[in-house]
Amino acid sequence: MAPPVLFEIASAVGIITINRPDRHNAINDEAGALLSECLQKAINDSDVRAILLRGAGKSFCSGRDTSVLGHRVDGESDYHFVKRHQQTRIAILDCPKPVIASVKGAAIGGGCEMALVADIRVGASNLKMALPEINYGLLPDTGGTQYLSNLIGPSRAKYMIMSGQSIDAKTAIEWGAIDFLHDPQDVDEKALEIAIDLAAKPPIALAMAKAMIDQGHAGAVRNGLTQELLAQTALFKTDDYAEARTAHREGRKPVYTGR
Repeated sequence: MAPPVLFEIASAVGIITINRPDRHNAINDEAGALLSECLQKAINDSDVRAILLRGAGKSFCSGRDTSVLGHRVDGESDYHFVKRHQQTRIAILDCPKPVIASVKGAAIGGGCEMALVADIRVGASNLKMALPEINYGLLPDTGGTQYLSNLIGPSRAKYMIMSGQSIDAKTAIEWGAIDFLHDPQDVDEKALEIAIDLAAKPPIALAMAKAMIDQGHAGAVRNGLTQELLAQTALFKTDDYAEARTAHREGRKPVYTGR
């Protein structure tokens, strides 16, 4: 069986492919650990000058695998679970190399957040982006509130996060959630072309360019990540979260009490 995340180097680009197409590349514990490992490999490899994130099959990433929602390995606390997953996003934020995301099909929840933290997003015309955590009594917890606000503005970010509704590719590019738009069959190739082009540029200048552009909001993003961590840890203990999970299992509409 193929691993859930693949890594290869082509034309100085570290290509990371989430490889669970039958689950729309939803992230379980194994995939999450391997994704972090591959990202660190790409960051640390001097032969890699740019990084491409993409998904196998029809989708980029549909977020946390719903079959393991609430699952914690070896009694890990909610706090440490969220903080560990935030480290992958912080690694992309701190990475001195440009990170390009090829975003097609579903980019949901944590998958959407992973696309948002990339430096450049190349989207497909079949794209659906959403942060639906509110429907589980939760909120984005790996930077979604911060990255989305920076890209599309606070009002639109509030709409997406507070409603949990998805936006299509046309809306995503109009709002600034993605930067380029292509047909689904072309999006990976177009994203790789951008990554190859950037990989040919002077690496120190690339790193400094990224640092200078990000410095205006990086501090706020880090503070926001801390706030997300604290908020999500608290929300995991609410009755509303428990009700949302129960209703999801039972196939009914949840009834929230605000407790």
